[in-house]
Amino acid sequence: MFDIELKNITKTYSGSEESAVKNLSLTVKKGSIVTLLGPSGCGKSTTLRLIAGFERAEEGSIELAGKTVSDKNIWIPPEKRGVGMVFQDYALFPHLNVFKNVGFGYKGKDRAERVMEVIRLVNLKGYEKRYPHELSGGQQQRVALARALTRRPVVVLLDEPFSNLDADLRVHMRFEVKRIISEAGATAIFVSHDQRDALAISDKIVVMNKGVIEQQGTPKEIYQSPSNKFVASFVGQSNILEGKINEDNKSVLTDLGIIPSYSAYNYKAGEKVYISIRPGSLEIDRNGQMNGLIKELTYSGEFFDIVVEVTLGNGTCQHLIAHIPPEEVVKVGDSLNFNILSQYVSIIKYH
Repeated sequence: MFDIELKNITKTYSGSEESAVKNLSLTVKKGSIVTLLGPSGCGKSTTLRLIAGFERAEEGSIELAGKTVSDKNIWIPPEKRGVGMVFQDYALFPHLNVFKNVGFGYKGKDRAERVMEVIRLVNLKGYEKRYPHELSGGQQQRVALARALTRRPVVVLLDEPFSNLDADLRVHMRFEVKRIISEAGATAIFVSHDQRDALAISDKIVVMNKGVIEQQGTPKEIYQSPSNKFVASFVGQSNILEGKINEDNKSVLTDLGIIPSYSAYNYKAGEKVYISIRPGSLEIDRNGQMNGLIKELTYSGEFFDIVVEVTLGNGTCQHLIAHIPPEEVVKVGDSLNFNILSQYVSIIKYH
């Protein structure tokens, strides 16, 4: 069962030659968390606003919980769509305490019980009488999420919810928000430009660019099997090379050498392709088949982020981004032997 279904949606803003969203179709399963991921101007925020009812599409239809809320003949206003919204700046009322912020606009007979229920769900019991300025950024975010959940919405929409949080709190709130939405049994759509947020919190990621969907799938599918060069480059770091499928249908012939790939069997021998090599697929090996010089090195704590310069057979050089374990003793200028692990190599159709 789908809680959200968008069919052939197109939205063009006045004065713009390009559509913000072009013939977009998307389904969201009940109880799932979906992230619209992409760079600024890709159409993800417009899509969110169309679902919320803040904008109206020229073409296509939107259904929420099986009910049409927008098409050429039907228009249901935002307040009647059963949508809960969490804004980037949380939009809390500074003159209302936590209890009144969470219960704002809810007129059910069970108001007091329901407000306390969601306050407990977001782990803010005991904070009912505090005001927004007395709360941390993470606590304010949980108040905003509780307010969105109070009315038992069909879907919760979250617009860049982690952008105002510092790095440590951001990591913690990924887990917290995912837990809260799951325990509430809610369906949620996130908008984000941060691939780490999307990979951590989503059941499905929808990668958007220039108003269209480039790829949609689970975080693992998006990261390990990008469908094109844009997805490979935008979702995580990647080394993109040209090549041809080897006759064994288990590897790709490139200027760098023969690169193994599990997905080569899906292509014809000799077919021209791109390959995406993730930085984690370069494994240091003293007897490795490939060799290069470390040109750049950055320590991140979890690994060294390095750039390796490999001299190709034709005398030109290829730079590869790699992650290596922090226990390795390396420095700029060192010679490095390595192999490429096939599980992090994906093939992309050439076009």
